[in-house]
Amino acid sequence: MFYLPNTMANWPWPRRINPFFEEVKAESDEWFRSFNALSPKSLKAFENCDFARLAALAYPDASREHLRVACDLMIVYFIVDEYTDVEDANRTAEIVNVIIDALNNPYRPRPEGEMILGEVIRQFWSRAIQSASPTAQRHFLDDYITYLRAVIVEAGDRDKSVTRDIQGYLSIRRQTVGAQSAFAIFELDLNLVDEVYYHPAVTELIDCVAELILIDNDLASYNREQGAGDENHNLVTAIMFELSLDRSGAMSWAAAYHAEMEARFISGLLKLPSWGPTLDAQIKEYLNGIANWARANYCWSYEGQRYFGNRGGEIEKTRLVPLLSKARRDPKMRQKDVVVADLWL
Repeated sequence: MFYLPNTMANWPWPRRINPFFEEVKAESDEWFRSFNALSPKSLKAFENCDFARLAALAYPDASREHLRVACDLMIVYFIVDEYTDVEDANRTAEIVNVIIDALNNPYRPRPEGEMILGEVIRQFWSRAIQSASPTAQRHFLDDYITYLRAVIVEAGDRDKSVTRDIQGYLSIRRQTVGAQSAFAIFELDLNLVDEVYYHPAVTELIDCVAELILIDNDLASYNREQGAGDENHNLVTAIMFELSLDRSGAMSWAAAYHAEMEARFISGLLKLPSWGPTLDAQIKEYLNGIANWARANYCWSYEGQRYFGNRGGEIEKTRLVPLLSKARRDPKMRQKDVVVADLWL
């Protein structure tokens, strides 16, 4: 049993959920089932995670059309995660190349016999670009491919059982958390020019929220990952490694760092330059959206079943998490046969 800090008690953005959640979730789930990308047992565990809920929490003001893109994107993130988590760096690089090719050729049929992720990605992106501004498309591709490249690095660390120090870990985790490419959903009907998007004041705020998300994700996922023997790519492990702290001390350190990032983000909002009324309104909408993403990520960790099984509500109240016993994944179970953990704490 260990204590999980409540990191979001003082975050000003409250929980909200998109009114189109239920109907769009049904569509998106049905779409993913059509690929037969997982065994029936793993598909059930995958669906229990409720990735559409994460999308609906993260994009409460999205149109129905854009929420569908967001729901599909959340599925994409996590099926890529499941497929690559059991692969070495070389095979992960091959998977990444398939994904990038599908993104670059959204209307070209995938080669016969190719792994199913290519078609999943192709269909996702061909739908997304129908309602995405050119700048949103470009920013998503740049940020998502950066994320994919980082997943290869993570696989290389896993191959060598590397434990990074805190800064070394954060440098790669800011990318593997995938937050910045997910933020592109807020841009779908905006035109955030590069002068604004890549301005240091804006990129610092994006990095702050990415760190809030990765801290909360690593705290919530630590138990699942240590149970699977995959805890090296986790902030808690990096803190324990560098600072010689126990699990409780590392989680307290992470919570304090989270508070520091919260303060930095709120302070940074007050220091933004002006780019004129139109762009100012757009960047305000975008930054408000990504701030809400941090709240959404936290809420979904307890509302879905990925990290705490069916005890999320209880754990959110008590903050007490039963430590899972270790049960390493079978490396022979890959792609469609990968085992998606169905947690019972």
